[in-house]
Amino acid sequence: MLSIVVPCFNEETVIGSLVARLQELLPGMVEEFEVLLVDDGSSDRTLEVLREIHADDARFRYLALSRNFGKESAMLAGLSQARGDAIAIMDADLQHPPELLAEMLPLLDEGKDQVVARRTRTGDAPFRTFVSRLYYKLFNRLVEVRLEDGEGDFRVLSRKAVRALLAVGEYNRFSKGLFSWIGFDTAVVAYENVARAGGETKWSMRSLVNYGIDGVLSFNSRPLRLAIYFGAFISLVAFLYALWVLTDAIVNGNEAAGYVTTICTVVGIGGVQMILLGVIGEYLGRIYLETKKRPHFLLKESSEGPLVTPVTVLLGPEHEQFLTVGPTEDRA
Repeated sequence: MLSIVVPCFNEETVIGSLVARLQELLPGMVEEFEVLLVDDGSSDRTLEVLREIHADDARFRYLALSRNFGKESAMLAGLSQARGDAIAIMDADLQHPPELLAEMLPLLDEGKDQVVARRTRTGDAPFRTFVSRLYYKLFNRLVEVRLEDGEGDFRVLSRKAVRALLAVGEYNRFSKGLFSWIGFDTAVVAYENVARAGGETKWSMRSLVNYGIDGVLSFNSRPLRLAIYFGAFISLVAFLYALWVLTDAIVNGNEAAGYVTTICTVVGIGGVQMILLGVIGEYLGRIYLETKKRPHFLLKESSEGPLVTPVTVLLGPEHEQFLTVGPTEDRA
């Protein structure tokens, strides 16, 4: 069976179009399928629309998170409740064309555990394209996992790959990196960039920058090592400057201390210290969140009804004891 996980956040204007497209295409691709529509605390009528979709077609299940936990948590909730042997992840705005599944699923049958869709940058703003490509080049130099520009969340995973993802219980999740980190045999399918079917993107430039920083910090401690090198470099510059001042005083005599030089030196070193403290603080903050062991998401409602909907699902080494929710299934 094929499971498709679709995170939804304020998608009331486009979710109906996605459902209609899937209802048309999926019966010709697979014998049995389910679609998990995960409402990530939407403020519009998305949840009401999901209820109506499920009432009309039971193959379209839904999960409703108790608030907006973010796309990472919405994907994780869907993966934890998927029943299929093959699990696809795609966006609700039709930028991930469902037709591409016809090319991706056969590759999974050939023994691949991940089939990734890689999009072109056609139609993207030139500045955004430049920044994105620069980020991936820097990222791949800094961390041990490798990311490719254009590869996102749109992919099909084997049950083995999904179990591996669920076994990673870390709180600060960067799925693009985790997809690469778990490894397994992977195939890539290229496709042309597609415009949104409706609505507006949820990714502002600020959120993209924060997401990029999370990616770098989630997979290596090299910024801490760079902070040491940077601090050593500044110390060397300060030492050479002090040596120059001392030599100048011996040769030319001692003059009144320069106000501008003093201020620039103090401000410059102070700025470096703040940067280094910020890097250390980012790592400490992540350790703090990890030690709390809070759940990645909370469920308030699902299409299975209140009696079998878990409030949350443990991940990491404990996730194996939990079975997929369902009205006729026993749960540990």
